[in-house]
Amino acid sequence: MSTAAATGVWGRAEQQDFRSRVRGTLLGAAVGDALGAPVDSLSLDGIREAHGAEGLTEPAPAYGRRGAVTAATQLTLFTVDGLIRAQVRRDTGAWHPPTDLHRAYRRWAATQSDWGPDERRKEDGWLAREEWLYSRRSPARACLAGFGDDKMGTLEAPKNPAEKGAEAVTRSAPFGLLVGWEPQLVLQLAVECAVQTHGHPTAYLAAGAHTLLVHGLARGESLDGAIQRTLVLLAARPGHQPVTDALKHALGAVRQGMPSPARVEELVGEGSAEGVLAGAVYCALVGDDIRHGLRLAVNHGGASAAAGALCGALLGALHGETALPPGWLTELEGRATILELADDFAMEMTQGPALHGPAVSAPGWLARYPRA
Repeated sequence: MSTAAATGVWGRAEQQDFRSRVRGTLLGAAVGDALGAPVDSLSLDGIREAHGAEGLTEPAPAYGRRGAVTAATQLTLFTVDGLIRAQVRRDTGAWHPPTDLHRAYRRWAATQSDWGPDERRKEDGWLAREEWLYSRRSPARACLAGFGDDKMGTLEAPKNPAEKGAEAVTRSAPFGLLVGWEPQLVLQLAVECAVQTHGHPTAYLAAGAHTLLVHGLARGESLDGAIQRTLVLLAARPGHQPVTDALKHALGAVRQGMPSPARVEELVGEGSAEGVLAGAVYCALVGDDIRHGLRLAVNHGGASAAAGALCGALLGALHGETALPPGWLTELEGRATILELADDFAMEMTQGPALHGPAVSAPGWLARYPRA
């Protein structure tokens, strides 16, 4: 599949495999986010008190319904929207993906404001008109502040330079689905977009690391192989040591016997980006299947929703859509939107010129993803 992506020549089997991994990544991240949302603020004892000795084993209500997602999933979808819009704008010669992603994240910020439907602009495209995305789901202060104005953060002048939380990591999986890009470019784009809200090197390099892991998995690598390649690429980045150490800590934990909530909680720590990433990677490595991995990722006293989202993205990219628990997907909030966006992304990456190139007269794609 990576050869097809690099050459732009996609066979039917490669297209189907890629679409399955795109769907798996986005649905997996959302399912993990939704599974962790009801227990996100609870200690392990509190989880067991509320859900039994085994902890949370099936989706439970949060925000008034089962399968509800948090702001992490909302932002992930706008990441996908921004990537599609960036590819569409490439036709114009005005191509700067970080700017297109910033515009997409600003559209998400508008959903968290008091704007009404009559104030949404035609050039916002279809995703920004999805009513369910206007629910406020515990957005992080750093994200609201970072996307609160038109000024973009950069590596030289990042937004919120002391912010070390995991919110930039949880929205970064879609960058890894750019399977035709070289890993170094995928890492750079993820980092440049993460600093728009999370300016501490630990946070933005954790986002880059998660992106590289998804990128390797989406290209058919094993999780172990993707981790090793990620460690090599991170080593060239200033400030990488905390993230590198966290990933190595996760690998070491795998060799310490049966997985346990205590081990996950020790990896996740206080919820900083590198710890949540390490916990998610550990759960993806030791889980017997996706259900087991996700249950491990959320049953601890740390950042359950974030760890679930990251673990779900990794397992979804690794195994594809069909490995995800059907019953959990049935109740997932926004499932239809996620699938529609995933399929649009897969189409854009494999058929882009046929959808909006100079020879295309049908305006449908450009109405969905305007160049403005």
